[in-house]
Amino acid sequence: MRPLTEDETKTFFKKLSNYVGKNISSLIDRPDGMYCFRLHKNRVYYVREEIMKLAISVGSKNLISLGICFGKFNNSGKFRLHITSLVYIAQYSKYKVWVKSNGIMSFLYGNHILKAHVGKMSEDVPEHMGVVIYSLDSDTPLGFGATAKAATEVSKANPNAIIVYHQADAGEYLRDEDTLF
Repeated sequence: MRPLTEDETKTFFKKLSNYVGKNISSLIDRPDGMYCFRLHKNRVYYVREEIMKLAISVGSKNLISLGICFGKFNNSGKFRLHITSLVYIAQYSKYKVWVKSNGIMSFLYGNHILKAHVGKMSEDVPEHMGVVIYSLDSDTPLGFGATAKAATEVSKANPNAIIVYHQADAGEYLRDEDTLF
């Protein structure tokens, strides 16, 4: 377990800011204590500083996980957010899309969101921006993705047009449980 390098930090914060914007500072300086991001086996973990200091005494070969896994760096240095970070991304997200009940299962099986499935969305969402997907009925966060069209273009699109590209959904807990941790 180690702190992120400068390049890793830039890559990670760039990806994270696509979803939460300037609220990244709210993740670190919280009223309930100081939190930090640490890298362990190519995964970025979000952990309270007191717990991180205690975990230093555990050998890196024996340490399996620490805190909340926000995502993973692949071999080429790109970062991919995991569904395990959904609670925090949803809490601080700038842009949101609510999906009708007819599109929830399609999204949870890993498909993109079509215009016919969109119940409502934040008004000022730009193209290729990170959004959190919510259920229109229960206002429950289901996952996150990137917009294919700006909010102003959605009303002109046909019902089969892709509005949000799928990136992660709550169904991954079942489909990819062996690779998440």
